[in-house]
Amino acid sequence: MDFEHSERSLILLERVRAFMQEHVYPVENEAYEALDREVSATTAFPAVILEMREQAKLAGLWNLALPDERFGPGLTNVEYGLICEEIGRSSFVAPYAFNTQPPDSGNMEIIAEHGTAAQHDRWLEPLLEGTIRSCYSMTEPDVAGSDPTGLALRAELVDGEWVLNGRKWWTTNALGASVAIVMAVTDPDAAPHQRASMILVPTDTPGFTMVRPLSHMGHSAGPGHWEIAYEDCRVPQDALLGGRGAGFKIAQDRLGPGRIHHCMRLIGVAERALELMCERARDRVMFGTPLADKQFIQDFIALSRMEIDQARLVTQHAAWKLDTVGKREARIDLSITKVVVPNAVMNVVDRAIQVWGAEGVSDDTPLAAMWRFNRMLRIGDGADEVHKSVIARQEMRKLSQATFAAAAGAGS
Repeated sequence: MDFEHSERSLILLERVRAFMQEHVYPVENEAYEALDREVSATTAFPAVILEMREQAKLAGLWNLALPDERFGPGLTNVEYGLICEEIGRSSFVAPYAFNTQPPDSGNMEIIAEHGTAAQHDRWLEPLLEGTIRSCYSMTEPDVAGSDPTGLALRAELVDGEWVLNGRKWWTTNALGASVAIVMAVTDPDAAPHQRASMILVPTDTPGFTMVRPLSHMGHSAGPGHWEIAYEDCRVPQDALLGGRGAGFKIAQDRLGPGRIHHCMRLIGVAERALELMCERARDRVMFGTPLADKQFIQDFIALSRMEIDQARLVTQHAAWKLDTVGKREARIDLSITKVVVPNAVMNVVDRAIQVWGAEGVSDDTPLAAMWRFNRMLRIGDGADEVHKSVIARQEMRKLSQATFAAAAGAGS
């Protein structure tokens, strides 16, 4: 395997880095506050972010996450990892600048891959242009989120229309979105992984009701995470995304790259947190000497560097597997990455908060928000424990295969 960065990714990295210095960091706090203040049912993006997005388009730094070169630069996962890490240094704001914000990036990918020509015209093109946002409606209040075979929201085909009834929650960025991709049970008597389908539901459809924003570590403003009621919500039959019963396959197509993109951004979060830790250790004097001279602070810094580099290597390996053997064959590597990286990054952020002391838990630094918004990634897209179970089963399967092969060899 070769993690040597391509020339085009290095050039693109420098352009993204320069763009962030000029257009993102100077207004980062303003943009973060504007997302909370200005986003509404009729406003997808605040003015300050719209300005960033126009500048990114002019700079040719647009739709960087999509691997299909019809829609962007067509970067490999290894190439995009380098760029995504840099964007992750401002993970609340910068993704919006480049139109790589979740869940839109994943939604664009599955509409591009599974959508009809009409769905491309109606939804994909505006998403690619950045004139609308979307949301992804999968998790339900009464069902374990890591076991989607238990989904209850029903979509029945009645007189050429899908009629949806049920509830979803943790529908991220729903406020201001124009369309929801809804995972609904269309064939309740089918095999567990063939019961569900994906359906495109415009958010202005009668029966689509935004019930409440869910508080996320005390934060519930802005695009948010919403509970949504679908009550006799009717959409045309051709709103089906992909084949009937293909919901689980499409979900995996979406979640694989989504998981690694989260981890790529998280490494950028950790790098910035480590820089803040080192700056504070250098500048803060305690009992007559800088914190950087204290052995326990040096331990914090050294551990953080080691954990970041380990997390990056695990992520690069999973990205390389995605590029070389595809999503299905890379699923164990993605599970490993999804466990390792969020845990390592939260360790780094927590140490940085400790070094900053009381100021670290305030919003005078980015650290509290880093912890608040990224802690959920040990749960979202599959809880740590579920991924560990997947990894463990694979290891036991290897043992069984080795035992069988040894027995077969002895018998011959």
